[in-house]
Amino acid sequence: MQRSELAHVLRASSAIANETSFVLVGSQAILLLLDDPPALLLRSTEIDLYPALHPEKSDLIDGAIGALSTFHDTFGYHADGVGPESASLPKDWMDRAVLTYVGEVTAICPDIHDLATSKCAAGRPKDADYVRTLLQHQLVKLDVLVARIGLLDAAKHDLAHIIQWTQRRAQEAAGVGQP
Repeated sequence: MQRSELAHVLRASSAIANETSFVLVGSQAILLLLDDPPALLLRSTEIDLYPALHPEKSDLIDGAIGALSTFHDTFGYHADGVGPESASLPKDWMDRAVLTYVGEVTAICPDIHDLATSKCAAGRPKDADYVRTLLQHQLVKLDVLVARIGLLDAAKHDLAHIIQWTQRRAQEAAGVGQP
């Protein structure tokens, strides 16, 4: 995904939902956090977002420009209308949120460590690649990442498991135990 494609999705989402402020919680929020993100972080063709003030309008976005829509077929990328509960973020992530203005649209993104924390909590193979790349390029610090994981809701997450998973990604990023 490119920043221009993200801007296109934001403009379209704004028109569909009649909203001007969106929270971006997926991997492609990196486009608004870094000037030149590594290509490995830009593999996804979807933008996970929801209207900041009216998250319930996500369904409108998903239906109009989501996966398998005409928009997706035409442009090769799409919005994934999600809700606030879709990403596992530290309780205080909004205190560190990054606001970016894309034309008339305000994009609210978790900071890079909070974004990485949500990927660690999800723990899928694609998340492992993403976190490993962030660590390899020294875009996140392991100690900060572990501290942020500690801020996740322990009633919903096995924090020790997530920390171990994250430490393995750090070892892989450093080439420890690699042939």
